[in-house]
Amino acid sequence: MRVFVLPVSLAALLCCSSALAQQLPLDPLAKPAPSANISNALTDPTISPGTAFLFQLEAQFAADTAKGGGKAFASWFADDAVTLGNKQAPVLGHAAIATQATWTPDQYQLTWTPQGGQLSPAGDMGYTWGHYEGHSKDKNGNPVITSGRYMTIWKIQSDGKWKVVLDSSSEEPPSAGDCCKVP
Repeated sequence: MRVFVLPVSLAALLCCSSALAQQLPLDPLAKPAPSANISNALTDPTISPGTAFLFQLEAQFAADTAKGGGKAFASWFADDAVTLGNKQAPVLGHAAIATQATWTPDQYQLTWTPQGGQLSPAGDMGYTWGHYEGHSKDKNGNPVITSGRYMTIWKIQSDGKWKVVLDSSSEEPPSAGDCCKVP
């Protein structure tokens, strides 16, 4: 869970069609196609093909959430997924996650950028981590911005689709800045 305490909508992080997630190659170790230039990280030759694949998943997750808000956000979670939010009890299972993810894109904009990740040697599971930022307004219409770090664990499901099995986030203090950039 990135941030559920504020009503939300996600500003488009990256331009991807909503069909991309269904069209991602079944071989996550394959090099991304040149047209898959979703972010600068994907064009970085030091990024492994597995990590690039996971970054593609993140990009589609973000794009879908930008378009569809909480309902789209929740659709990316496996039936047995868990979310761990800052100062919140764990949320267990897709149904419970969907119950909490009720924001619309005009209420909350959530953006996130993966900064690292790794695909398992078997190619069936992996994780990404990075920075998130949420934008909303308080009851008086004043802007509210939250930011922090997140980690997402991905796993391929029996139907061949990749889903989030664990999403964890932690707000960072304003003074944290860029303390955690990848070398």
